[in-house]
Amino acid sequence: MSARGMCRVTFRPDERSIDVRPGTTLLDAARRAKAPVRTRCGGVAGCLMCKVAVDAASADSLSEPTAAERHKLGPLLDEGVRLSCQAKVKGDVTVTVPEDPLKAAIRKKLAEQQADDEWW
Repeated sequence: MSARGMCRVTFRPDERSIDVRPGTTLLDAARRAKAPVRTRCGGVAGCLMCKVAVDAASADSLSEPTAAERHKLGPLLDEGVRLSCQAKVKGDVTVTVPEDPLKAAIRKKLAEQQADDEWW
């Protein structure tokens, strides 16, 4: 945490960072940083789309998992996965945002097409 009482949140793989006040959810920080964290439920732990992977060195910089997170994520919590709508910042933290499934499908299809083109 900086001297100003702000916490630095970094979102990978885009390396977008923002300083926020302690108690800010990762989802709110992502929105402010324009990091691509998806959500459909409006931040109430209903859709599970806002999952992020927390850097192991940053795990203590977030609030304890909420009851909703424990119920929804179960063993994924042990792997460092958190719901960005529930996890609140307590210190500097780095998280990885999973690739959007649509982007992943397009990227995969383009790679397959490029491999096919190399045959000709």
